[in-house]
Amino acid sequence: MYMSEDTELRIAGIEEESFVDGPGIRFAVFTQGCSHHCPECHNPETHAFGKGRVETAESLLKMIDSNPLLTGVTLSGGDPMEQAVQLLPFAHGVKMRGLNLIIYTGYCYEMLVSKFAHPAMKELLCYADILVDGPYMKDLRDLSLTFRGSSNQRIIDVQKSLVEGKVVLHKMQVEEMKLKMGDLGGSDG
Repeated sequence: MYMSEDTELRIAGIEEESFVDGPGIRFAVFTQGCSHHCPECHNPETHAFGKGRVETAESLLKMIDSNPLLTGVTLSGGDPMEQAVQLLPFAHGVKMRGLNLIIYTGYCYEMLVSKFAHPAMKELLCYADILVDGPYMKDLRDLSLTFRGSSNQRIIDVQKSLVEGKVVLHKMQVEEMKLKMGDLGGSDG
């Protein structure tokens, strides 16, 4: 697992009012740097470490404070987990404001909670409400999925998963799966 050695938070960009990076109106931060290099990645310009621009938790939180319509924050990238140390103060500030937090990562949940994960990755995970995990896999691309690009990726209820000690899928994905199963059942005419 890779962890950026940069002491500053590097971001590729910000979407101040996103409607596609999770439910509600979201403040989306796209981190700079990703070691996964998924073929046909949606954000390949975010792969290189050391590029992008430097931001502070305080400056990002001020932007959030200026918009009372926000319902949550999304960390995407790049891979936010590879800047977990740098993101901890920001994630803490997000939760202090009562906003929900979604994190997109190419790592699987099981790896993030394992003994092999950097302690900051585990700590950042503890702030998250939802984790969308797993690398994008072009052979499993599915544009019908909610908030994901490929069918190997999961929408995980992080807080329930931490309590239960196993992956608990978020109700969004469970409902989506039920609908797809209903579609497979067909109709009588």
